[in-house]
Amino acid sequence: MKHGSKLFLKVAVFLIGTPVLALCIFGLPWLTKNPVNPDYAHILYPILIGMFVSIIPFYIALYKAFRLLSFIDKNQAFSDLSVKALKDIKLCAMTISGLYVLILPFVYIVAELDDAPGLIIIGMVPIFASMVIAVFAAVLQRLLQEAINIKSENDLTV
Repeated sequence: MKHGSKLFLKVAVFLIGTPVLALCIFGLPWLTKNPVNPDYAHILYPILIGMFVSIIPFYIALYKAFRLLSFIDKNQAFSDLSVKALKDIKLCAMTISGLYVLILPFVYIVAELDDAPGLIIIGMVPIFASMVIAVFAAVLQRLLQEAINIKSENDLTV
């Protein structure tokens, strides 16, 4: 992989984290101060807490992706460290999906009170997106582990 594309991927990982951080600092606290309807503002709190908690595995996964790119830079792509990074990314994605599954009943309540059925579909987007990432990371983890096993077998063969 050329140095320019690795740098581009590292910058992309950084740029993915920036809007999420801005949303955490500015967007989500604004919702707590200015609820759409004060009558059911108390229902928004579990949703916001779940969104804030899901940011922790999100940034862990971004850090692991950045480390994975660093391993590729150092020509250590076929190592157990890379497999562990992919496993951690998979676990973080499944954690995010699980958190949003727990949030979904509250999103349903808000959708019923606000008469906005589209909220449920919007609430399902992070679940499916993180599951796609988890499946993709699991496939890459498995392929990388198989490649490492084949490489170690070939190294032992004279």
